[in-house]
Amino acid sequence: MVATCQLTGAAPSFGRSVSHSHRRTSRRWNPNIQRKRYVVPSLGRTVTLHLSVRGIRTIDRIGIEAAVARIIARGGRV
Repeated sequence: MVATCQLTGAAPSFGRSVSHSHRRTSRRWNPNIQRKRYVVPSLGRTVTLHLSVRGIRTIDRIGIEAAVARIIARGGRV
């Protein structure tokens, strides 16, 4: 599954885990990406988006039409 949000652009961040003995090892924090289907009336079809939970809440707030416009403006495919 894709590790970036199509709406917000949230991607994995990288850092280090530090143990009790202070040894450092590389690790990665993945965003909470979900696959979600929406009906887009302007396109006349359903679209499947890979979204973070924050992206899903953003769509609930601004609507799917505005969200699709933002994704296209960012250069993403819908």
